[in-house]
Amino acid sequence: MKDAPESAKAGRASKHVPTTLLDIADTGFWLMKAEPESRIVNDKDVKFSIDDLAAAESPEPWDGVRNAEARNNMQAMKAGELAFFYHSSCAVPAVMGIMKIAEEATPDESAFDEGHPYFDDKSSRDKPKWFCVHVKFVEKFPVPVTLAMIKANAAEGGQLKDMHLIKKSRLSVVRVAKAEWDHIVELGRD
Repeated sequence: MKDAPESAKAGRASKHVPTTLLDIADTGFWLMKAEPESRIVNDKDVKFSIDDLAAAESPEPWDGVRNAEARNNMQAMKAGELAFFYHSSCAVPAVMGIMKIAEEATPDESAFDEGHPYFDDKSSRDKPKWFCVHVKFVEKFPVPVTLAMIKANAAEGGQLKDMHLIKKSRLSVVRVAKAEWDHIVELGRD
């Protein structure tokens, strides 16, 4: 549930970062969902894909999240932690790659904008209700790790059997265990 930046440039080439993830991650691992296909809400397209993030010249706010548990998860994030970029609400939902938490949670500006699809009149600058982190592109996987692949692994009792993506499927921001992270990275880079 992330809004596309106005200046997103489609089509930037995929990047693969050869450094080990442990060299760039500070501790936590996350999964964050966004809708990669156009969807108009209040005359605004709320689409945001991994390619949009890759095209961004500076860290992007992960705004528009309107679920208390997902908000709390973002408030728990620390700069330097890593997150999977997950395409949701599309033909083939999948983990598409990796992004880094560039800035810790700050009030979500979209909640204050009356013209924004995710405006919330109960949120104010004095008492913000919604928060967002800023994220930076790290890597797009050569092979998307589909929800079907993740569910198949879980059904077989594999490393992903307890993954929050499956157990809390409606939540747009969830923690990822280290073993789950490692397995998905391996699948995505094959």
